[in-house]
Amino acid sequence: MPTVTAPPSKSVSHRAVIAASLAAGTSRLTGVLDSQDLTRTRECLAAMGAAFHPQSDGSVIVSGTAGRPQGGDAETEDPIVLDVGESGTTCRLLTAVAAAGRGVFEIRGHGRMHDRPIGELIRALMPLGLEALYLGKSNCPPVVLVGKGLRGGTTSISLEDSSQFLSGLLLAAPMATAPLTIEISGQKTVSWPYVAITLSTLSDFGVPFVVETLSGDAWTATDWKKLTDVTPGKVRFAMRPAGYVPRDYAVEGDWSSASYFLAAGAIGQAPVTVTGLRADSLQGDRAMLDILIRMGARIEMTSQGITVFPSELVGQDLDMGRCPDLVPTVAVAACFAAGETVIRNVAHLRLKESDRIESVAENCIQAGAVVTVLPDGMRIKPRPLPRGERVAFSAFCDHRLAMSAALFELAGIEVALDEPACVAKSFPEFWEKWDEVRRG
Repeated sequence: MPTVTAPPSKSVSHRAVIAASLAAGTSRLTGVLDSQDLTRTRECLAAMGAAFHPQSDGSVIVSGTAGRPQGGDAETEDPIVLDVGESGTTCRLLTAVAAAGRGVFEIRGHGRMHDRPIGELIRALMPLGLEALYLGKSNCPPVVLVGKGLRGGTTSISLEDSSQFLSGLLLAAPMATAPLTIEISGQKTVSWPYVAITLSTLSDFGVPFVVETLSGDAWTATDWKKLTDVTPGKVRFAMRPAGYVPRDYAVEGDWSSASYFLAAGAIGQAPVTVTGLRADSLQGDRAMLDILIRMGARIEMTSQGITVFPSELVGQDLDMGRCPDLVPTVAVAACFAAGETVIRNVAHLRLKESDRIESVAENCIQAGAVVTVLPDGMRIKPRPLPRGERVAFSAFCDHRLAMSAALFELAGIEVALDEPACVAKSFPEFWEKWDEVRRG
């Protein structure tokens, strides 16, 4: 029975590296993900004054900036370039961090990054003192920021396109010169669990905050760990000037990257055990277990790990707004299931590394499924899989599309993938670990 250890969480790694880089002193981080996206985050933070010292045991000592990220000289208008590559997380979180710093910063990237919106975050930061100039497409990178420190006050942010906008504001807020209240605007929220990871990181690094909910006409403090249904206009965050406290910190395993192996256990010929995951994790993609159980998978959880057994899956109607990164995995699993699967509330997937609604649909169609693209998701009607055939799938320059396409190999399909190396964005060792599962 194959056993796979989950890689470190990408989401937690980003936030831990940022928090340590903003602290006054040195932190020791263990288990930080080594991937292209994290390299971008570390290089950008180093450009703003943080220092990283890899240790022989795999940990990293981070010397922080004491809440003073530094940009280029405003008088000479010579910016520090923050190249975020294709990492949306790096772009959104560090745009806010740079806005809280002082000097000139140029945020730029590669691939689809210059088509991915950042305007909502810039809009929320400008009343707090940020100046910004788009260099290309309006509301998208590349953008030049002139940071003079954040003033505090009140601002609002919509989470309709990305929860990373709010996470960026929360990470930057302790560096404001006065108390800052952040309100949620818009019509809905998506990917809320990622905000919970940000709040957990703030708490772990000694940053105080209060989450308040509106009941009638009164705002009252609430236990943010119990928030699951977040309604715009009824939740706000009260932040005050504070310093990040340096500490030793261990990054937990990644439920997103584990999802491919959990699904493999359900649709393959042999059980798969995944270790290194926290059962009480705040990661939204822990929902992979609930989804597989709803579809009929047999799962056993022990202190040694989570084992998923080959199962007869049945299609389901799924709201995946809280766990959009699972959509490529679940869509492939749906191609192995009996009956129709509907995936809803993920319209914001069109703004990822690829248009993940269209690209996921195309790969499922290549595997024989009938897929109807919906405004906020897709409907998948499985058909007999082309077992024993060679089928061309595209990664669409998107790591999650590449990893999910590998699952079709478990149907006996020879998967011809155009860009297998793009998994380095989040999971460089994926193919080595996948070989262990494929061999059974």
